[in-house]
Amino acid sequence: MTPPGSNYAPTSHAAALSAGGSNQASAPSASRHHLGFSRPLAFGVLTTSDTHTEEDDESGLLVKQMLSEGGHRIAHYALVANSVADIRETVGKWLEDTHLEAIVTIGGTGVSSRDVTVEALAGMGGKVLEGFGDLYRVLSYEEVGPLAVLSRASLFAIQNRPVFAVPGSERGCRLALGKLILPAAEHLVEELAR
Repeated sequence: MTPPGSNYAPTSHAAALSAGGSNQASAPSASRHHLGFSRPLAFGVLTTSDTHTEEDDESGLLVKQMLSEGGHRIAHYALVANSVADIRETVGKWLEDTHLEAIVTIGGTGVSSRDVTVEALAGMGGKVLEGFGDLYRVLSYEEVGPLAVLSRASLFAIQNRPVFAVPGSERGCRLALGKLILPAAEHLVEELAR
């Protein structure tokens, strides 16, 4: 079921690839090895918000839907307050699950005093993979213009697993998942596991 107000059209990535879909159009020289969808991944989805609940978390619902329709499995889901401690506690607990392969956090990537997801994840060690945020802002600029500079969307490799920090808006989630996370997640997971 597509969330209200969503322009996301349900489509499997295998179908998109066989039809020459948009996922490959943004990287025409990429091979299937680099943009493969050969196996499902186990994802955690964490929304950070002081105003939403699990019942009205439309961005969380959209991310779970897009991951599921991309052939992946949702192993964990939670909604916590915009709190460094709560974010670290939840992500840290999930990373104890050896079957979990990737995490998407939603919200807390802006510039307000309550946007603390990036700080929370940065304090958990690991590597920052700057290319994700750079590409996200380029793609976002095409949609929202100069306001794209306000986004701190990020990607961290924590305990050899990717942790994506994406904006809380449905538009931002759709952009990050559709253009960056779904096309590259499997290869990224495999590289970090080497």
